Amino acid sequence: MYQAIRRTTIAAMKRRNALKWTLVGVGGGVGALAVGGVGTLAYVWNDVKLDTAGKVDFARPLAIPPLAESTRDASGARVFNLDIQAGRTAFKDGRETETWGVNGAFLGPTIRAKRGEEIAFAVHNGLDEGTSIHWHGMHLPAVMDGGPHQEVEPDGIWTPQWTLDQPASTLWYHPHPHGRTGAHVYRGLAGMFIVDDDESEGLGLPAEYGVDDVPLIVQDRKFDDDNQFDDSGNFFSMQGILGDEIMVNGTLGPYVEVSTRLVRLRLLNGSVSRLYNFGFSDDRPFSLIATDGGLLPSAWETDRLQLSPGERAEIVVAFEPDETVVLRSYPADEGYEGPLGRFNGADDQLDVCEFRAAGVLADETAIPEAMGTAPDLADAEVAEERSFELSGFNQINGESMDPQRIDFGVREGTVEVWEVTNVDGFMHNFHVHDVQYQVLSVDGEEPPERLRGWKDTVQLIPHKRYRLAMRFADYTDPNLPYMYHCHILAHEDAGMMGQFVVLGEGEEIGTVPEGGSVHSHG
Repeated sequence: MYQAIRRTTIAAMKRRNALKWTLVGVGGGVGALAVGGVGTLAYVWNDVKLDTAGKVDFARPLAIPPLAESTRDASGARVFNLDIQAGRTAFKDGRETETWGVNGAFLGPTIRAKRGEEIAFAVHNGLDEGTSIHWHGMHLPAVMDGGPHQEVEPDGIWTPQWTLDQPASTLWYHPHPHGRTGAHVYRGLAGMFIVDDDESEGLGLPAEYGVDDVPLIVQDRKFDDDNQFDDSGNFFSMQGILGDEIMVNGTLGPYVEVSTRLVRLRLLNGSVSRLYNFGFSDDRPFSLIATDGGLLPSAWETDRLQLSPGERAEIVVAFEPDETVVLRSYPADEGYEGPLGRFNGADDQLDVCEFRAAGVLADETAIPEAMGTAPDLADAEVAEERSFELSGFNQINGESMDPQRIDFGVREGTVEVWEVTNVDGFMHNFHVHDVQYQVLSVDGEEPPERLRGWKDTVQLIPHKRYRLAMRFADYTDPNLPYMYHCHILAHEDAGMMGQFVVLGEGEEIGTVPEGGSVHSHG
């Protein structure tokens, strides 16, 4: 079924793409859009920009995802039971919305575990179609990755288990069925995964979950007149679905009661295609303390932070007693070319969440001068260099994803440098499974401050060359691949994805097993 969905998606995007560029023309100006008889397209151009600043009624307390419960098995491993299920959620007055969730009707619990722990999962698929759970940002064996080759069939149970071995960081989990990832995330399958370690616990950072250490899963949605999710895309959009309402942790119009001077926000862009450029309504500065792969060596102060789909960041913001301020997404600083950026959300301004400080604020935490470990691959011996060009909506290096094709193999224990380029004017980003990488340079220059920590997902500004250094360690498998892909999920689902295997000494590239889904309890 998903092959038919994928073919339909690709065909529709090709038709829209051809017509868009016919309308826009080589000049790319606004005037070229006004070809619709009596200025229809000019009207659309002026009307498409979304601005909700000051217009959101922040009337609902922010929902904090519960921490996932676990038990210890006989071996001492922590076991988490995750039940993927359909349900209904009351986002608005009137009819409840048909949704999917993990251990609930919408989204999933926050999984929290510590470096060095053995963790195990029993993932039950209670849906009437296959899906999966991918541990985004996690270093783990390919067979545990939860990508397209570990799809869990209806009523199947998947039981991955591994030793958690990476620094403290904010990761997340979401489905990864080939051709249907965007639809499954949009229905509600996503959750946070927080990794702790001894070093981070001793830093004195805000750390009380849900109080001064707050998860923010930011997503956009459209609703139809019957309160159901509307998954239709704008005709001119090459990114897929762009919702006109923002929810955080599944809450529309959320507010947070602040009780401490410093608050740590774990930001996750959990949208299927929308870019966010986070800042506060009064332009107050905040401190970036962590990127995808963990804490920075030292904090970086800024007043804007742009995150593409799949990226995470931890920031610390200071509050004064009795004040109220709004977290907002501002128009994009970079990432688009030509007038079509407006149709893909580049000019949108969106209120996200309101923070209300109490009259007296506790002041017991601080941002230390030294925190995490800086990426250290700039001077490493490089075993291989590779180049990747992302184009249109479904190709990397001129090819679309084939689940049975392994694109290349890398050697365990080696460092490679991948040069990745977005060769068109659309927004793309680049995610690699299993590894955290170092952004060595952007177009030959030092990367911006926000990209100087460990990353697993990076936005690709059009026509700039991103050199990414990554080390492949610990796990080998000649047959079961990891993925690399654009995390604009409409692009991933259309085929903008490839796969590689990690090879041990003497191993050669094998063959991807046919099928690979979990069909029954086991």
